[in-house]
Amino acid sequence: MPAGIVQMAPDPTQFLHWRAERVSPPEALSERLLRRGDSAIVDFGRHLTGHLSFSIAGEGRGVDAPARLKLTFGEVPAEVAQPFDPYQGGLGRAWLQDEVINLDVLPAVIRMPRRYAFRYVKLEVVDTSPNYAVRIGKIQATALSSAGGDPPPLPEAVPAMLRQTDRVSIATLRDCMQTVFEDGPKRDRRLWIGDLRLQALTNYATFRSNDLVKRCLYLFAAFPREDGLVPACVFEDPEPHRGHEYIIDYAALYPAAVLDYAKATGDWNTAVDLWPVVRQQMDLLSAYVGSDGIFAAPARSWVFIDWCDALDRTAAMQGTFVYSLRQALELARHCGAPGEAAKYQQLIARMTSAARGAFYDFPRQVFVSGPKRQVSWASQAWMALSGIATAAEAAQAFRTVAAQTGAVRPGAPYLYHYVAEAMLRCGMKLEAKQLVETYWGGMVKAGADTFWEVYDPSNAGLSPYGSTQVNSYCHAWSCTPSYLLRTLNLA
Repeated sequence: MPAGIVQMAPDPTQFLHWRAERVSPPEALSERLLRRGDSAIVDFGRHLTGHLSFSIAGEGRGVDAPARLKLTFGEVPAEVAQPFDPYQGGLGRAWLQDEVINLDVLPAVIRMPRRYAFRYVKLEVVDTSPNYAVRIGKIQATALSSAGGDPPPLPEAVPAMLRQTDRVSIATLRDCMQTVFEDGPKRDRRLWIGDLRLQALTNYATFRSNDLVKRCLYLFAAFPREDGLVPACVFEDPEPHRGHEYIIDYAALYPAAVLDYAKATGDWNTAVDLWPVVRQQMDLLSAYVGSDGIFAAPARSWVFIDWCDALDRTAAMQGTFVYSLRQALELARHCGAPGEAAKYQQLIARMTSAARGAFYDFPRQVFVSGPKRQVSWASQAWMALSGIATAAEAAQAFRTVAAQTGAVRPGAPYLYHYVAEAMLRCGMKLEAKQLVETYWGGMVKAGADTFWEVYDPSNAGLSPYGSTQVNSYCHAWSCTPSYLLRTLNLA
């Protein structure tokens, strides 16, 4: 049921420049007669993924024309405060959650057939006739999730901001857990390897819906490219099929996702079953390691690492693949493949030596990447996680990069997670805690009740797609503070 009726007020002090103001209790909506041009914004009190239903009746001399309603669904206040058009984004306009419906017969009970991701719903009466107005009642949302009940809260001894961050992380994961681990229930509503890996880690610490993880791992295994590379994403409808995107670092992380699952569940039979897919990824990707021991992705292939156009990805991709080889090495030993284990061990040693020679700037005590010797947070994170850097070197590199204003910072929560995890792995618990408190905590302070796809504290207008309207404000790769807090003992 709704929490209340609100209005949106412009507020330059808010991160997205709008705030919701409660104007009346929820029952006030059914007490109003709405005519042409009237509107109301319903607040459901929290973000949810699901369906909307309501009743509507006409009152007056007679219902002598259709009633036309416009409904706009928003995850954040800005989405229902500002018009969607003219839309300038690079993704399809149809991702924006608005509908116009025509009702020929009143009274009626309406159940919107589409599934939406929302907290706010703006109802606008586009037209009736001069002879009647409409009354809307029994408005309710049916929330959908394959997650079970919320896990127990963190102890009271944990600082309040971290406990709130944990709650928002859990809400984010909950609303992305549908028939698969979706990346975003508003957009793209599909399964991606990079998101799945982080969602699954958080799931093991919270909902423990491990069969859902298993299903997703098999979906990727079922639809490889012709050469065997797993797709970056999978669709379920109208029947399961692979997407057209292939991301090199996502394919490299598939072994990590399989190993994570086996360790969390003890289901090594599934790991053995998926081992041929893991081995195929390693065989394909190993071919991109040159005679110099450096990973070089083929031309026109997609290496993601982070949403950041300025990022040189060479060092980070080297680290990602060495990290992946370590996961595959452990799987090979469990799956009875000593030959592959020995091969991976040799390649790890060769790539580690090559990376230290190519990327470590000894005088500056930091890892660099590319012909311009770019310094970035991404390079330090993956050099640390891969074990190419020692813990002491990684810690010093992070301190160096933090002091450089020109260093390329992460562009999205996906990389911020790996930075925080790398900090924890090299003994920088205080710095990792501060990162979570300032970055994810910054979203909490900005009003997030689920974590966002992209967030730059200095740039409210940041969007990889040319418009914040199409950004996802409940996004899977942002859910990991609960994993950091509950599994890696961040608190």
